[in-house]
Amino acid sequence: MESGTNTPDRTASEAPRSTAGLAAGSTAGRAPAEEPAGEPTGNRRGRRSKEEILDATARVMALRGYAGTTISTITAETGLPRSAIYHHFHSKGGLLSAVMARGARGFFAAMRAAHADPPAGGTHRERMAWYLDRTAEVFATNPEFMRLHFLLLLSDEAAEAEVAEMNQQVRDEGRAYMRVMISAAFADQGPEIAEAVAAELDFFTIAGFDGAFIASQADPERTIAAQMARLTDAMVALGEAAVARHKALAAQ
Repeated sequence: MESGTNTPDRTASEAPRSTAGLAAGSTAGRAPAEEPAGEPTGNRRGRRSKEEILDATARVMALRGYAGTTISTITAETGLPRSAIYHHFHSKGGLLSAVMARGARGFFAAMRAAHADPPAGGTHRERMAWYLDRTAEVFATNPEFMRLHFLLLLSDEAAEAEVAEMNQQVRDEGRAYMRVMISAAFADQGPEIAEAVAAELDFFTIAGFDGAFIASQADPERTIAAQMARLTDAMVALGEAAVARHKALAAQ
């Protein structure tokens, strides 16, 4: 699952954009592009029908889950023929992968915006808290995407290659962001140690966000933001212990 991007001298705003790239062509979080003058009517209609299919699939998935999201339910929801769905997406797996890709593009664009101006100074805890608080805001403001991600991640029926690959891309991208944040928090220890600490703690950090999001869905009073102080304390304690261990190894 490593994506080879744990570079501590980079800011989180420069985090890898592989998932966003896979989602190229989506319109999540953006105003519809103006239609080029003179573009054939059929092309405009096709683009609109593709977005209608993606919107309908996201709605149906939220209500019925993976198994209940069939091509028949999408045709009923959109009024479009099955041939239009297969023309754009070729299969159910391709359709759900496209829904995930569109959501991922919006999610990671929000992450880049949230991390665009990281603090240069401060303590480990202050820097870590800044990153974790802003990441929590992105999770909290994208609940539909996160619910879809977990729904597909945990469904045995969602093991189709295209869906599984897209979910893996989202996980890899998320861990890459965690590595950049951790590296930035411990950058004053030097790039080699910061990178080593980030490589140790990236999985733990994303697991913390996964748990905080699921807990907030089960009990809305326990918001993701409310859990960040504890996660920050845990990350700093684990990070400082890792720093001491790596320095001791380097001194031998």
